[in-house]
Amino acid sequence: MCGRFVLIESLRMMQNLFGFPPPPGFDKRLLDMGHRYNIAPTQPIAVVDAGLDGTRHAHLVRWGLIPSWTKDAKTQSLLFNARSETAADKPSFRNAMRHRRCLVPASGFYEWRRMGTAKMPYYIRPRDGSTMAFAGLSETWLGPDGSEIDTGAILTTAANRLMSVLHDRMPVILDPRDWDEWLDCGNRRPSDVAHLLRPAADELLEAVPVSERANSVANDDEALIAPLAEPLTVDAEPSETQTGPAPDDEPPAQGNLF
Repeated sequence: MCGRFVLIESLRMMQNLFGFPPPPGFDKRLLDMGHRYNIAPTQPIAVVDAGLDGTRHAHLVRWGLIPSWTKDAKTQSLLFNARSETAADKPSFRNAMRHRRCLVPASGFYEWRRMGTAKMPYYIRPRDGSTMAFAGLSETWLGPDGSEIDTGAILTTAANRLMSVLHDRMPVILDPRDWDEWLDCGNRRPSDVAHLLRPAADELLEAVPVSERANSVANDDEALIAPLAEPLTVDAEPSETQTGPAPDDEPPAQGNLF
């Protein structure tokens, strides 16, 4: 699953990597899309999508998808993750899987491991220091008063060998060679891109133990991702109780909208 993540790249770096121009009516909030060390559900996150002509665009959405058919956004469960195996069939995600697939840039993400009575956070990041793109979905909710809220969710899949030590799920991390295919909602249906929704290669990531300060969303600084010890090894024993902010498809109560 993915309940907290990190994005520390600048807007210019994101533009170079994902190939999007400053959007019309440039949203100044995009300038602050990077240098965030503890992004949590209900907060704004940056996503990249593509129009029918294939031109990529970046914008902000609130992390926690609200289905378009929802009558009252304040009572809607917080759908910040979507299981990739079932998203194309579930009413909450079906339309977004068909028409509004996106990329969610990330430098890394957190997962927790129970150590006695404590929960030890681990920061999971690419070994080569590259920026990842999670497979995401976006949806625009229209309120009865005419208001609009752009929202999104991150797709998850089964854990790879490394992640299985911490949790049985992980975010879908798309290979850069697959970004165009994933974003092509005009020509590719969910069944056409299902093969992209797979666990990351075992050698892609490393997991390093970090400060328990990461447990609180009130903390958001570079010290959160400073390693406290050597990276986790894949031959470590899995946790007896896998922990995290919330399991897939069992979201917490709704938080504040932005």
